[in-house]
Amino acid sequence: MKTYSVKEAYVTLQGEGAQTGRAAVFLRFAGCNLWSGLERDRTSAICQFCDTDFVGTDGENGGKFRGPEALVDHIRALWQADGRVAGQEAYVVCTGGEPLLQLDTPLIDALHGAGFKVGVETNGTLEAPSALDWICVSPKANAAIVQKTGNELKLVYPQTEAEAQPERFETLQFEHFFLQPKDDNRQADNIQAAAAYCMKHPKWRLSLQTHKLIGLP
Repeated sequence: MKTYSVKEAYVTLQGEGAQTGRAAVFLRFAGCNLWSGLERDRTSAICQFCDTDFVGTDGENGGKFRGPEALVDHIRALWQADGRVAGQEAYVVCTGGEPLLQLDTPLIDALHGAGFKVGVETNGTLEAPSALDWICVSPKANAAIVQKTGNELKLVYPQTEAEAQPERFETLQFEHFFLQPKDDNRQADNIQAAAAYCMKHPKWRLSLQTHKLIGLP
């Protein structure tokens, strides 16, 4: 039976993209296929600007879960224990790292069986299961995109590589297109650059990491 490795899981508000403000269980899987998560490997990684700790299973409500039902029981308990979300539609956002290294159809089916809608935030290098309710793809330079359809495409901006420019993605089949300013030591400049691009290219909308701005996890 498959064992799922989870870095952390908690109830909060979605802070980015088209689902901003929606209550959800954030389920962060350990591991990624574009970076080991170790600082010593960052400069040689395919993705070098990740701002997330996805190494190990030692985060809040993290751990190893044997079989989909064990993980679903864990997620359901977190949702039901949070009185703030009483009466709301149960929703879980599967993120990482790269969640599609672990997220599979049996887990999605089990979450659906427990009454959850299931979203994923993926780098797009792996095909997403068809049973998902929401697919957000965040492509990275130097990484081939396999998942070319979904609900939203969220591009970290700016990236200097030619293959990571917004115009490359405009013909893909997504409902929403977002530019998200890169979170680094030039963040203020990145916000201005992303906003300026969106003003000139109305297909794209600005996505800010509002959870960081207001102090949510």
